[in-house]
Amino acid sequence: MQNQDYTTTILVPTNEAHAFQQINDVTKWWTHNLKGASYQLFDEFTVYFGDVHISTQKIIELIPNKKIVWEVISSQINFVDNKQEWTNTKIIFELTEINEKTSIQFTHQGLIPAIACYKDCSNAWKDYIENSLFNLISNGKGNPTV
Repeated sequence: MQNQDYTTTILVPTNEAHAFQQINDVTKWWTHNLKGASYQLFDEFTVYFGDVHISTQKIIELIPNKKIVWEVISSQINFVDNKQEWTNTKIIFELTEINEKTSIQFTHQGLIPAIACYKDCSNAWKDYIENSLFNLISNGKGNPTV
């Protein structure tokens, strides 16, 4: 069976070290509304998107310049029946340098078409990764939720 986890890949005009640093600076590309820390192994941070979405992530794997894995340890998604759909899912960034550029493969493991928020959540991730994160890494200016 084909893997159905939401995934997208971007190619940015920089090295892995710079891209890695920018991914970890969550307030510059995902949301300004963050409590906690998002830089080191076992850091935990909570993101707030008004009364629509709140989730807490824990960094469970951190390989400098190569890979970041966040486990969603709690979530509340208020526009679906199962408000904890993201709980126990994983958000994964894998970096590979290719000809002086960096490929970033983003996967939200557990965000699959069978869950209620898939359409809205995958569309949001697409925008955050392909636009906000891409622009932050490429041009120094992301477009996080304020």
